Amino acid sequence: MKERIDDFETRRVHLKDMSDVELRRYFLQLSEEMMDPLLEMAYTHTSKSIERSVLLRMGFSSIETKMIVDILGEHNLLGKGAGHCVYLLSINKKISIQEAGQLIQNGEEINYLMELFNTNE
Repeated sequence: MKERIDDFETRRVHLKDMSDVELRRYFLQLSEEMMDPLLEMAYTHTSKSIERSVLLRMGFSSIETKMIVDILGEHNLLGKGAGHCVYLLSINKKISIQEAGQLIQNGEEINYLMELFNTNE
């Protein structure tokens, strides 16, 4: 096995004169910088499993959630949020959440949602 080169002293030069408070502040700054790309991705990306999870919490069965997510995915609406699509359809058409989900499962009102979000297939 290759022996590990101990470079701790050279890597800690910029830290050795910091107080505990300064070290903590520096650590938190680095943590925030590390999390920024992850937060950005969370705001701009989703997945089918995340969208199914949202719909499950809205009261849909796992079979219903799969159908809704698949239909919305086929029409490039998944990025708008499956729950958001169901909710807006429910509010705008003055129907229940379950009825809105059923319409999407049946492929109905997809054009309405696309117009609402101003998207093209």
